[in-house]
Amino acid sequence: MEKPQKWSPVVLSNLCLPAGGVIILLVSLNYGFGTWKRPGPGLYPFFLGSSLAFLGLLNILSGLRGRIPILPLQRGDLPTFFLTTAAFCLWILLMPLLGYVAVTLLVTFGFCKVMKLEGWLKPLFLSFGTTLFIYLLFDYWLYIDLPKGILG
Repeated sequence: MEKPQKWSPVVLSNLCLPAGGVIILLVSLNYGFGTWKRPGPGLYPFFLGSSLAFLGLLNILSGLRGRIPILPLQRGDLPTFFLTTAAFCLWILLMPLLGYVAVTLLVTFGFCKVMKLEGWLKPLFLSFGTTLFIYLLFDYWLYIDLPKGILG
């Protein structure tokens, strides 16, 4: 059995998770927490940073104990990784042009196909459901305007 390299990309990424969490946590302290009835802008980033730091430390500890094997990407996983990254980039670039609904529908469908969800109906239903849920969440319940694009 080969010894893993000391500073492999996996080890470096595992160290970045808790470090990023601590940075987010420290920056959120400057924004203020507000109260429970009226939360301030720093409350959510504080909990996000705390969770990220805690889970990152758990990931490092489990990797050191060898209980959960942390494997780098295999050769067959690279196309999935690059297609997923490209889909995220397209989502960001096309959102102002086509609007939230159209881009989210297309990108979610693309994710489903990249992740090899069988058939066409399951990806379509998942795409429509995801788009509808997030549209209702942000536009109707939270009153956050989503990009309308040329369609809207």
